[in-house]
Amino acid sequence: MGKWFYFNLLLLGMGLWQIIERGSIPLHIVFGALGMLLFLFNWTRHAIFSTIRNTENRMTKVKPANLSKKIVPYHRWIGTTSLILIIIHTILVINLFGFNWQNIKLLSGLLAETVLIAMVISGWMRLIRSTARRRKIHIWLGISLFCFIALHVAL
Repeated sequence: MGKWFYFNLLLLGMGLWQIIERGSIPLHIVFGALGMLLFLFNWTRHAIFSTIRNTENRMTKVKPANLSKKIVPYHRWIGTTSLILIIIHTILVINLFGFNWQNIKLLSGLLAETVLIAMVISGWMRLIRSTARRRKIHIWLGISLFCFIALHVAL
């Protein structure tokens, strides 16, 4: 397993810790947690491909490649569903707490949502015409989004 598996596991643990520490689970938290879970599920494909690229043993490469092949048809739809859930989360949070430019948690969430929108758009654009540049943009958006989600969860 590559480092991204462990990073994903750490971020999932941080998110679950925040929910458990809170005690109750309001509706906006449910939508946010589900959106993050779907993002992490999709981002785990990056971890799988990192494992495939960095492993020399063929049998170690074949198993993750076959698993990833089964998930590929759903990858864009999972990302789009994650975006929809996060948009609902944002609407619920703004309705519940209001919009305040001094609220760092709200701003970090909006920044993460903006990157998620760009990531979903770049993913669908790769369906139209896949280029190396678009693939790199999509991956770097994913890495940035991972960092912004970690920041948002940590606040």
